[in-house]
Amino acid sequence: MLVTKGASKLWRLSYRFDGKQKLLAIGQYPVITLADARTKRDAAKKLLAEGIDPSEARKAERRAASIARSNTFKAVADELMEKFRAEGNAEATLKKKQWLLDFAIAELGKRPIAEIGAPEVLDVLRKIERRGKHETATRARGTIGAVFRFGIATSRCERDPSLDLRGALVTPTVTHRATIVEPAAVGALLRAIDGFEGQPVTRLALQLAPLVFVRPGELRKAEWTEFNTGAAEWRIPAAKMKMRRPHRVPLAPQALAILEELRDISGGSRYLFPSVRSWHRPISENTLNAALRRLGYDKTEITVHGLRSTASSLLNESGKWSADAIERQLAHQDQDEVRAAYVHAAEFWPERVRMMKWWANYLDELRERGRVVAIKAAS
Repeated sequence: MLVTKGASKLWRLSYRFDGKQKLLAIGQYPVITLADARTKRDAAKKLLAEGIDPSEARKAERRAASIARSNTFKAVADELMEKFRAEGNAEATLKKKQWLLDFAIAELGKRPIAEIGAPEVLDVLRKIERRGKHETATRARGTIGAVFRFGIATSRCERDPSLDLRGALVTPTVTHRATIVEPAAVGALLRAIDGFEGQPVTRLALQLAPLVFVRPGELRKAEWTEFNTGAAEWRIPAAKMKMRRPHRVPLAPQALAILEELRDISGGSRYLFPSVRSWHRPISENTLNAALRRLGYDKTEITVHGLRSTASSLLNESGKWSADAIERQLAHQDQDEVRAAYVHAAEFWPERVRMMKWWANYLDELRERGRVVAIKAAS
């Protein structure tokens, strides 16, 4: 036993190994009792008898424990989230992924990822299903699978057990975004938006939305530096896109006119549609959907995101434009990776420019049809 100047009592074992004198720390008395110290001493002497340095054996144990901690499901999941963050994923996307992962971390977080099998993953997902959240369970399976695939790539596990669960979950009921596709109803919506009496920035955002039919987040966060009005083009950087690829939007004259009106209002801000509360932040998606509610449209009828479906349906029904040009303008990702690469590379830019001009004129036509009917009825 070693007694320090501070009166601490430490158990130590002095031994020779490979011709060198060494000292093995066993622990502090009375945390380590005499009986415990003797047990640890005997274990160390047994290692020496087998030609193993007990100090090096302890270091190896600590390294193994450290590696084991970095190989848990939670450790791998945390690393994957850091990767997503470094890749520039939107904060909302990161929160959704973390929320889905937390279901598994609560049950499997401390387990070595290589030891987790399909039954354990299924048990996590079944608990979500029992709450009636079938779509959440399906999404969680995909996110959990991403953790295992990252574990495979970083040599922490050898396979993804979520792949064994195909068909094991309840298929969620597909719910489509609320949208309006009947031409007369679209015209009525456009006229209602034109008559919106709230904040001008909100009205202009709603007026621009059907002309460009980008995702709500891409519209709300639009910045003046992304627009080239001379070339009639909006370039959205990859970091803002759901599919992480840059996107170009041809701007019809009607869209350019809205930008001109906007510049007088928000030209001094970074964003086209700054928040009323903070000029340095964009408006929220709730602001736009709440404006539609004020206009009398229930969330089961139309949402800002639903305007994309409106455009997709009517453009396809027109028969004037190729499905590839429409899908490229919607920035959709084809499930067939080869075809997706083709559609992305092809761009279909000339056709998309013509299509967006035709679309803007068609919306004007739908808007005016109702006005003509109203005038005739009044007379």
